Amino acid sequence: MKFFLDTANIEKIKRFADMGLVDGVTTNPSLIAKEDRDFESVIKEITQIVDGPVSAEVLSTNSEGMIQEALKLSELHENIVIKIPMTKDGIKATHVLANKGVKVNMTLIFSPAQALLAAKAGARFISPFVGRLDDISHDGMELIAVTREILDNYDFDCEIIVASIRHPLHVVEAARMGADIATIPPGVMEKLFKHPLTDIGLERFLSDWKNAFGK
Repeated sequence: MKFFLDTANIEKIKRFADMGLVDGVTTNPSLIAKEDRDFESVIKEITQIVDGPVSAEVLSTNSEGMIQEALKLSELHENIVIKIPMTKDGIKATHVLANKGVKVNMTLIFSPAQALLAAKAGARFISPFVGRLDDISHDGMELIAVTREILDNYDFDCEIIVASIRHPLHVVEAARMGADIATIPPGVMEKLFKHPLTDIGLERFLSDWKNAFGK
């Protein structure tokens, strides 16, 4: 399973990339706005840190505007992937861009039907949002299971990015279901490292060593 980092914070990207844990990055206008920096400069800097897909989202809501933005963004670096929302205009733009060789990450997917439409339109990645479904008392991970089954039935060149991840269990469940990618907020990535028995075990080893050798 590939790990993408869901952030535009350069220091956090560097930190986890130095551990070999970052296969790509997803951003959106809200994440970049938090950094209070120029959009293009942030995207370019991320591409210099991570040798993998970097998703940059369009702001237009009509297909023509999406296509124009996407073509401009794709010129920033060969690893740029264009995030486009799951709408009729988004599907049209995705179809056009896919035919031009531009990779699209179709975002804001909340149903298997939407995932299927995105794959048929030529999206290279699809991003089902599991956390937001959980928020409204739906089983977000069920969407991943069904989407995995659908894509496995056909020869789509499309990978599932599990998005809107809220806790480590989402990551583990996504891996068990065979999702291709989890895009993980830095806070959740931190939690993946932790287990109380690891801390207790390390403390015990160090204590035993000190008692035995006085160091």
